[in-house]
Amino acid sequence: MGSLINLWPLFGIVVITIGFIFRLNPMISIVISMIITTLSAKMLPYQMLSVIGSGFLKTRNLSILVILPLAMVGLIERNGMREKAQAIISSFKSMTVSKLLILYLFLRQITASFGLTSLGGQPQMVRPILAPMTDKLIYDRHHSDDDSRDVIKALTAATDNIGLFFGEDIFVAFGAVALMATFLQDNHIKVEMLSIALWGIPTAVFALLIHSAMIILIEKRISVKSNYNRIKHD
Repeated sequence: MGSLINLWPLFGIVVITIGFIFRLNPMISIVISMIITTLSAKMLPYQMLSVIGSGFLKTRNLSILVILPLAMVGLIERNGMREKAQAIISSFKSMTVSKLLILYLFLRQITASFGLTSLGGQPQMVRPILAPMTDKLIYDRHHSDDDSRDVIKALTAATDNIGLFFGEDIFVAFGAVALMATFLQDNHIKVEMLSIALWGIPTAVFALLIHSAMIILIEKRISVKSNYNRIKHD
């Protein structure tokens, strides 16, 4: 009879999930989860650091190409990219913030699942193009105040992060997938990278549905708030 697998280390995932639900500091949640996982696996602290370090060295992929888009984005933004993006989105009369962000979230997940992670991103897509578009839409549609516009800007940035995070886990050659496969194989658990990537699909679908619902809810709240303020001032 084979030995039983210790599933207690998976409790660290529960800790991270609870931390995100209650909006705790992500770093604190991760550190607590790491400590709990280490204790559950009966590992010593130096063993944990050794596993993290060796996994990072096996899968790291650092390149100066990550920095190069910053200079290009700064140049095109200085020459009117934000204004052009706002003018383009204003031409779509039926477009709303919800429609735009949900569409972008879907496309971000699809492209990231094929490894095309550089097609979006905070510096090259969100700040110069997507954020000005959503800011223009929320102001034109609801005449929202500065606080509501800041909420939409934060939601826009979060949409890109969520699309990338849950989309790239489906890509077989993604570093995190390789790290998980390497870690499991080092612990004598044979798992194919393709299997890990395929199990990322249900998570990505639920992330799409949940975040889409959140986008719609936030825009409705801003609409109600704007209508209330308008009636109050009238």
